[in-house]
Amino acid sequence: MTIGRRRSARSTRKALRSPGRPPVARREHRRIFWSAVAAGRSSEDAAVDAGVSAPVGARWFREAGGMPPSHFTPSAKPLSERYLSFVEREEIALLRARGHGVREMARRLGRAPSTISRELRRNAATRGGGLEYRATTAQWHADRSARRPKPAKLAANARLRDYVQDRLAGRIAAPGGKEIGGPSVAWKGRRAGRRQKRRWATAWSPEQIASRLELDFPEDETMRVSHEAIYQSLYVQGRGALKRELTACLRTGRALRLPRSRLRGRGKSFVTPEVMISERPAEAADRAVPGHWEGDLILGLSSSAIGTLVERTTRFTMLLHLPPMPGHGHGPRAKNGPALAGHGAEAVRDAITRTITTLPEQLRRSLTWDQGAEMAKHEELRIETGLRVYFCDPHSPWQRGSNENTNGLLRQYFPKGTDLAAHDADDLAAVAQALNSRPRKTLGWRTPAEALDDVIRSAHKDVVATTG
Repeated sequence: MTIGRRRSARSTRKALRSPGRPPVARREHRRIFWSAVAAGRSSEDAAVDAGVSAPVGARWFREAGGMPPSHFTPSAKPLSERYLSFVEREEIALLRARGHGVREMARRLGRAPSTISRELRRNAATRGGGLEYRATTAQWHADRSARRPKPAKLAANARLRDYVQDRLAGRIAAPGGKEIGGPSVAWKGRRAGRRQKRRWATAWSPEQIASRLELDFPEDETMRVSHEAIYQSLYVQGRGALKRELTACLRTGRALRLPRSRLRGRGKSFVTPEVMISERPAEAADRAVPGHWEGDLILGLSSSAIGTLVERTTRFTMLLHLPPMPGHGHGPRAKNGPALAGHGAEAVRDAITRTITTLPEQLRRSLTWDQGAEMAKHEELRIETGLRVYFCDPHSPWQRGSNENTNGLLRQYFPKGTDLAAHDADDLAAVAQALNSRPRKTLGWRTPAEALDDVIRSAHKDVVATTG
């Protein structure tokens, strides 16, 4: 059988350099990769699961904008049976290599002879100029022919694109009309870290822009775009409309989308259902029984911190001295290295143990803390002190109301933006005594020290009466 050559092969130009292995060869790898990402795996771990290198997985994730292509999503429809599959193309390549004719291939595959003939005629040529039929190259040609390129609305409509860019990345201006440039921030292709300068821009959200178009252009249907189209133009490479560096103008500043499965997978491994505040004894909630504490850290410059403990019934306050460890501040910080700032899990555990064990056992019932990594050693703390630790729900500071109120009072002595490491243990003891000597309205104008003293005396009398 004579196979007609492709138009590019009949031309007089030289054979083009091969672009490398056709991407269809890794289709199964990509499917496994995006399935792993949907399950909450990182790009590097998902790449290992798919059998490719970690840099390849990171590149796939970046090029797709953090979201899987439509044909790799769990909701994607299977390929219609009217089209040849990659498995069938592999079978055609094997049969052709063995010298079988078109009709024999068609009988074995259960396809029409015209389908096989058309497949060999259209998809046999390679970019290098050869005419050998290879399944991966044929699938590559078929995928390219099946594309239905639809230009992005923002790429085709310059007026609409200018409107979106002006509301998203336009310069801000003073009331007098003078433009304010703001700080100069270089685009690094990634999200800016905390406590770093951000680019100043008009910074409307894509949803605000899409909704405002209907008000500004009520009669012009061409001035319409969905907020999802704006996000895809920002995140997905090759859309040809908005540059990726404009993601710095979004409220999050996120350079890539974040799959929801990763958000669900986030959390502290040491926070389990049995240590959540919902499991805390009811006696702690009504403040009737003393010995239930609330704790937190107040932070200052240079990663300095002070720990705070507040007893719920008496509002008695104890401060934890957390000095920086040797080596802190000297040289660059080692990635995944020890917590040298002084408020790591081990340092906080030891500080609480030293402080809380100075109290009678009946005043060591429970401790409520937020879900900070500094309490990762809470099991060891419970074993050493008998203090049961419970964790608040995320973003729920009111569940430690007494502690939050006390932290506000402490800012009178330790203002924000100051180096808390400048204060030694004697300074903290003096501040704690000052707070415990203040009369409180909620205590009937008694001081926390007096209220705690009454609790200790009452407990001592009960012990004497029981033993007597």
